[in-house]
Amino acid sequence: MNNKSYTIFISFVVALGGFLLGFDSAVISGAVGGISEYFSMTDWELGFSVGCVIFGAMAGNISAGPLSDRFGRKKILIVTAILFTVSALWSALATGYTEFIIARIIGGIGIGGAILIAPIYIAEVAPPKLRGGLVSLNQLNIVLGISVAYFSNYFLKDVEGESWRWMLGVEAIPAFIYFLALFSIPRSPRWLIQQLNLVEIAERILIKIGGKDYALTTIEEIQRGIAKKEKKGTIAELFSSRMHTIVIIAFGIAFFQQITGINAIFYYAPTIFEQAGGSTDSSFLQAIVVGLTNLVFTLVAIRLIDRLGRKPLLIIGTATMAIALSMATLAFNNATYDLNTNNIQKIENTEVRSNIERLDGMSFKSQTELFNKLSPLLSELQLNDFKRNEVKKFININATLVLIAILLYVAAFAISLGPVMWTLLSEIFPGSIKGIAISAVGFFNSLVSYTVTQFFPWELTNLGPTLTFAIYAGMAILSLLFVMKFVIETKGKTLEEVEELLIRG
Repeated sequence: MNNKSYTIFISFVVALGGFLLGFDSAVISGAVGGISEYFSMTDWELGFSVGCVIFGAMAGNISAGPLSDRFGRKKILIVTAILFTVSALWSALATGYTEFIIARIIGGIGIGGAILIAPIYIAEVAPPKLRGGLVSLNQLNIVLGISVAYFSNYFLKDVEGESWRWMLGVEAIPAFIYFLALFSIPRSPRWLIQQLNLVEIAERILIKIGGKDYALTTIEEIQRGIAKKEKKGTIAELFSSRMHTIVIIAFGIAFFQQITGINAIFYYAPTIFEQAGGSTDSSFLQAIVVGLTNLVFTLVAIRLIDRLGRKPLLIIGTATMAIALSMATLAFNNATYDLNTNNIQKIENTEVRSNIERLDGMSFKSQTELFNKLSPLLSELQLNDFKRNEVKKFININATLVLIAILLYVAAFAISLGPVMWTLLSEIFPGSIKGIAISAVGFFNSLVSYTVTQFFPWELTNLGPTLTFAIYAGMAILSLLFVMKFVIETKGKTLEEVEELLIRG
């Protein structure tokens, strides 16, 4: 195995954690209906059951960095594989709501660790000319996991009995494979030198990665970087004035990656397409198309990130995201809600159906107008159930425009904020505080992600899809302005050069 092949191999093994992360994130989208019915969830409980995994991710975010600094990147990745396996099996077998939540949170801890440590490990072993593409392998595996989860959900949705258990439990298979594969990779050479001063072991690894000259040059750079640091980095140093530029870039890009709504799309894809009037079968199929689009354009990003650069991809992507989300907003804004005999007969609750029949033949320009008309006719419980489960049966919308908008949005995210954020985070922090810094930023990223995921079912029910997508479109515009003003280009620079540029800046 030559140097390049070896580097790609170990990077791919580590990036399998991204596959599990993506699978875990998307597989819940197919189980939403089943778990909601089995555990009799409200909108708020449903949002929490989907989003609680992010609480675990926060714990993983905040602990994985310091733990990986102390015990090594490889050992922490092995722990994440164990957590993924336990979570998949337990969530599939859960019989109580609290038990289900705990199992989901355990998986979240694995997510929080894998999403942070895998890019750090890859960035520390990859030569500069390959680093962007190899770090993006993690994002590629995330979107591959998302895509496979949508396929898995589609083929398991008709399993007799509680199909959601099979959807969640099947993740244990790739999780165990990941656990075994991690024993074939070396420890991070940069970590070996920075934390243990094991230069000879690190040199042997670096020779396998890039050859003798590359190993000697890299060791010299690492030791020069160590010599500049008087003490181990702390949270106080992260927020010191000399780190001002780095903190703005890191926390800003982490905020906009999630606030633009990507996890709402991935976690609730079938639900969104059902809101646009699709059947259950077609909604699951459209979710598969979303996953494939994400996969294809992540490959495009990997191809371009070390050629076109980080910042140009971010500008193109965020601008296109704003356009796509505006298209979705327009589609839902132009929708009408038509009450006719055929649609009304689809309502299962006979009392609700009887009360609504008096509105037969009426058409409404918005959900709000429809709900206001229904309010005196239905009890609060009936109205909430209608908002959540029945309103989609009455929508008259350009469903093709919704599908195009969602696919364009996912494609734009896949070439920009998806892979580029983690690449940037693995590059811009000094080695002395990288673990603790990325943990802090990852924690913040997860907090924003949880907020989006928790409130999305409530937003769809109470604000309606028009205003929900309008909010995300506004955030995409702000993300474009942020990228243009604050983000710097790191393409082709060594980690030490990036550090010098940003600290000096």
